[in-house]
Amino acid sequence: MLALLCSGQGAQHPGMFDLTEDAPQAQPVFEAAASLLGIDPRDLVEQPNADLHGNRTGQILCCTAALAAWKIIDQSKPSRLVVAGYSIGDLAAWGCAGRLEPGSVLRLAAVRAEAMDAASGEGYGLAGIRGLSLDTVTKLAERHACQLAIRNAPDSAVVGGLRTALEAVCTQAAAAGAQRAILLPVRTPSHTPLLVDASQSFAQALARETLQRPPPGAPRLIQGLDGTTLFDPAGGLDKLARQISQTIDWAGCLEACRELGAESVLELGPGRSLATMARDALPGARVHALEDFRSIEGVNAWIERRRLPLDRP
Repeated sequence: MLALLCSGQGAQHPGMFDLTEDAPQAQPVFEAAASLLGIDPRDLVEQPNADLHGNRTGQILCCTAALAAWKIIDQSKPSRLVVAGYSIGDLAAWGCAGRLEPGSVLRLAAVRAEAMDAASGEGYGLAGIRGLSLDTVTKLAERHACQLAIRNAPDSAVVGGLRTALEAVCTQAAAAGAQRAILLPVRTPSHTPLLVDASQSFAQALARETLQRPPPGAPRLIQGLDGTTLFDPAGGLDKLARQISQTIDWAGCLEACRELGAESVLELGPGRSLATMARDALPGARVHALEDFRSIEGVNAWIERRRLPLDRP
């Protein structure tokens, strides 16, 4: 089984579309993103001094990257697939799983970001901490009126709150022996109660959407909030809205991939952070990020080698 991981914000960069930009099957995705951004995303990321980490821009770019990557591997995919998404990647995963049209995913990414910006105000963000227990990180966060936002692993977490408070959390985490404690290039306190209004607003937007029937061979969708498999679409949409303002359990998502039998993992990008975490959580799996490859042909050849005999035509 192949697990596809849709990246969250933070790793946007000028070369994030290098592999997919000329793929004919990905062109509709880029066109839909351009209509929302006012510029082709392939041009945007290469502009000098382009702000790739603004919340609205960043969320659209991350969904564009995942959906474009999905389009180039759709023809070579094995019959047994799961997909999970990290933060905004959770929304992209719904597109890969065939539950939402790509255009709807990108439009909803813009709506989601706008709701988050309206709810959070200025001066907020996220910090990543690795090398301390979740209990220690939670106590440090609470000491500075911050919140646990993401459980990545037993010794890795993301914390949200005011950036000034997060700086103090990072300083104390480093003093307590953390291997890594840094502010992340994200400007909202995602996955904390500070964004409960955004969850409510996004839930209303999702309620207006028409879900698609997944096509044959579509990936099984693991829900980003808690790592459960989607069986009830209405309940899944509720979780998709609630994860904006509730702690998400990414460690649970990776555990679900392992329990479902994932032997190979591909992060769709941008970046390689989910692949790094997957190597720790699924030590026997073959793990790559899309950005590890030099060509589409290389990606599809790697996937083809992962296919079981029953998957072969």
